[in-house]
Amino acid sequence: MDDRIIPATDGLLCWCRAGFEPELAAELGERAAAAGFAGYARAERGSGHVEYLGVDGAALSRALPFSDLIFARQKLHLFAELRGLDPQDRIAPMFDALGGRGRYGDVWVEYPDSDAGKPLAGLARAFANALRPALRKRGLLTEKVSPTLRRLHVCFLGGDHALLAIADPRDAAPWPLGVPRLRMLAEAPSRSALKLEEALLVLLDADERERLLQPGMTAVDLGAAPGGWSWVLARQRLRVNAIDNGPLAATALATGLIEHVRADGFHWQPPKPVDWLVCDMVESPRRVASRIAQWFAQGGCRRAIFNLKLPMKKRWDETRLCLDLLRQQSGIALTLRARQLFHDREEITVFAAPR
Repeated sequence: MDDRIIPATDGLLCWCRAGFEPELAAELGERAAAAGFAGYARAERGSGHVEYLGVDGAALSRALPFSDLIFARQKLHLFAELRGLDPQDRIAPMFDALGGRGRYGDVWVEYPDSDAGKPLAGLARAFANALRPALRKRGLLTEKVSPTLRRLHVCFLGGDHALLAIADPRDAAPWPLGVPRLRMLAEAPSRSALKLEEALLVLLDADERERLLQPGMTAVDLGAAPGGWSWVLARQRLRVNAIDNGPLAATALATGLIEHVRADGFHWQPPKPVDWLVCDMVESPRRVASRIAQWFAQGGCRRAIFNLKLPMKKRWDETRLCLDLLRQQSGIALTLRARQLFHDREEITVFAAPR
């Protein structure tokens, strides 16, 4: 084996928002321990990724479904680390590491979404163009992308430093770096519209989006101004009550499907249950979690998507506390999915519905 390969490397590799590596490391550690795995996290603040090592990576990946992770944008089975790569031949040591591991349906060459990682974008593009034909020549990559086979990830941390990992397409983000590419439309009332658009892509599957976002359904948007989230729902042909004492953008009202109700989102109640409750209020996360729980406890909504603005410290602890509070105060069994989205900042986005 090439001495540049670190053979003991085995575990998970997860992308995350730069600055949230400690939260992801804490989450992976706690979830791994609960699943019976004793490993350790390797993380550096600002790096945009976390490695969880000292475990059987394939087994741990199966025990921790990607859909359950909150601070991870992507989950991969890490199997090799390569250091001291020769810029003239980075491919040969990768073939050594790939030996006997079978065939792949696709290959992605990536880099962390961080200040140190972004300058590697050009290298990643060029290397992917050279790697694909080389893999196909050796029979390691299908001629066409196969969504049923494992996906190979080459993750550059530097020009001479790469990680090799595997994704199960059924248990991983379908976008490079775990980031869906969304376009900001000129008529969107605010950039926050992208958060809800991303949430609908990430937190719901295609079947759920079709079933749960039917034209004519009803919705309430708490703290709606200037109307970004209401506008996204109106584009799905839902009828929206936008609750806020502040003004709505003209483009939101122009949809003809949004009724502006000047009221406090913490006190207003609907005259009858609605299909959707959404909320992006800048408030204490516990206060928002309690308010959403109250809606479920009173039967006011059938499902909800909302943001929890996290404190600067102990963000994983606050996340767990808020989700537990939501479960307890709602008084019903809830399905909860939460994720820190690409368009989120110091917050997470949560989908909730009766189980």
